[in-house]
Amino acid sequence: MNTPVGFDTSLATGASANRVLRNTYWLLALSLVPTILGAFVGTQMSFAFMAESPLMSTLLMIALMFGLMFGVSALRNSIAGVFLLLGFTFVMGVFLGPILQYSAGFANGGQLVGIAAGGTALVFFVLATIATVSKRDFSNMGKFLLIGLVMLIVASLANIFLHLPALALTISALSVLIFSAFILYDVSRVVQGGETNYVMATLSIYLDIYNLFVNLLQLLLALAGNRD
Repeated sequence: MNTPVGFDTSLATGASANRVLRNTYWLLALSLVPTILGAFVGTQMSFAFMAESPLMSTLLMIALMFGLMFGVSALRNSIAGVFLLLGFTFVMGVFLGPILQYSAGFANGGQLVGIAAGGTALVFFVLATIATVSKRDFSNMGKFLLIGLVMLIVASLANIFLHLPALALTISALSVLIFSAFILYDVSRVVQGGETNYVMATLSIYLDIYNLFVNLLQLLLALAGNRD
């Protein structure tokens, strides 16, 4: 199809990217509702089975997560994909149960949860603003971030057996950096038109924020937790 004379395709592309970004932010905000509900359910549950079989429970959780994400991807172009995404965020909220229960064992646990949530929101706001306003293409970060993510997964699985506090702290610190960079990368992909489906964009950015929050909270509990 021929482009009309005088028609600026960059304006059309920019308008489309802005629409995807706007829809992504709306769905991202909506996804926090089932996450909070899921977290409430998770704090009421018993996760004793995780202590009895940490590897198996971790693998089952990963299998459930990837199964739901595959479903979201398959239905991304329909309203069913939106509802499945919200269901996924509910399950992820339930998965917050163990760390929130652990936080409750600290005298300042509630405060640290609040600080982690506020810090996560601040990091997201700053990096999303940079990716949106600067218009710079951060897609070249993709390969390095993927390598870093694989290394984090391998180290996390290894530490299930090693139980090394220093390694756990290192993993959490690196995770904070890597998932912060993922926020920059994933928002930039939407701004640059690399991701045109707002359901998938929401899924990616949600996972970035979720993992940033969890690892930031783990760091705060390890470094500033008060059991008295």
